[in-house]
Amino acid sequence: MKISSPFSFVCFGILFVFISCKNDVKKEENITSEEKKIALQYFANPVTGISELPNLFSNGNELFLSWTEEKDSLSILYFSKFKNEKWSPSEEITSGKDWFVNWADFPAIVENNGNILTNILQKSSPDTYSYDVKLNLFNSEEKKWNSNFMLHNDGTKSEHGFVSMVPYNDSFFVTWLDGRNTGGGHEGHDHNESAGAMTLRGAVVGVDGSITSENELDAKVCDCCQTSTALSSQGPVVVYRDRSDKEIRDISIVRWADSTWSQPKTVVADNWDIEGCPVNGPAVAAFEDNLAVAWFTGKDEKPKVQITFSNDGGKSFDTPIRVDSNTTLGRVDVAMLSQESAVISWMEVVDQETFIRLKKIYANGSKGEVITISGTSSARASGFPKIAIVKDFVYIAWTQINGKQSSIQTARISLDNL
Repeated sequence: MKISSPFSFVCFGILFVFISCKNDVKKEENITSEEKKIALQYFANPVTGISELPNLFSNGNELFLSWTEEKDSLSILYFSKFKNEKWSPSEEITSGKDWFVNWADFPAIVENNGNILTNILQKSSPDTYSYDVKLNLFNSEEKKWNSNFMLHNDGTKSEHGFVSMVPYNDSFFVTWLDGRNTGGGHEGHDHNESAGAMTLRGAVVGVDGSITSENELDAKVCDCCQTSTALSSQGPVVVYRDRSDKEIRDISIVRWADSTWSQPKTVVADNWDIEGCPVNGPAVAAFEDNLAVAWFTGKDEKPKVQITFSNDGGKSFDTPIRVDSNTTLGRVDVAMLSQESAVISWMEVVDQETFIRLKKIYANGSKGEVITISGTSSARASGFPKIAIVKDFVYIAWTQINGKQSSIQTARISLDNL
């Protein structure tokens, strides 16, 4: 699958951000971290060709993996379920020759009572930045897919993407970036003063494919950073990179509580003043009414990854905790282990080599030891590693680059080793 690079210049104006087997379960390999050696289990992946853009979803007991492959000019979305200590054979969800395929804006997958929801981005016109979010929904009762139906109904030839999803009651909550007010056709993902702003929206998708409760959650946000959503005991929360009139692009949160959406609120005031989008969104995870939010900032050209905790569903947050220890690229993900702890992944560069890192963090500021998951590439094609917790393990999925080829990789670590 071809990697598009629409964020080629404005979105990458900050130079320091971009430093340029046949058994089902492979034998454990010792990987040296900064402090200790840990045992990683690698798994044979159910791919059939060049693969990339993996995503993970855990319902606590089951693990789902989605990814894309390229065959000639055809883009294909697959998924697999981890069971009996191996990945099930791949299942094709949908395919097309008119997708918008991008290293940072990749399909999501989520499951609820056997129903599965995913998305792809489909071009809506020849313009570079004109594409729609199409949903694919497997109904467990009907045993069939409802394929490629529209998430949004604005009808504009503009950008729609950076989707995140979470199970919500018997349905799904979905949030995305929506460019209906931008006029479309802009360059560099940053709109001129006469155009409208990128917005954040959310909606509920039913298992019958119905789309209800659509709302604008923020009227002006950063144009090309991932959104992230989680379900607290009060309802969905969404974190994202905001955008002020003065080009401050810090992380904000909106919450569903007391039958309404809260006003956007800054999670932590980094005061990162940057005119272009850094293409580096936050991640949020929930454990009952406790949240963990992880993010990247490049304030004062000093890149760092931070995490903060909330014990009141996102109304307030603790003092941020610095996570990285070397030049970081960000690309974070987070999963909560308990009310007081989380595991975070990120990428960083040491002596011109790039690594995927993992660490356990406690709300009181205590930290586990840094674990190196894999060497990787700092190139955009290496994407965003994803993590998920199932029972006693944390699972990791990422894209491994070998020359011009790419292949998804998956591994796991016992929680006892964090």
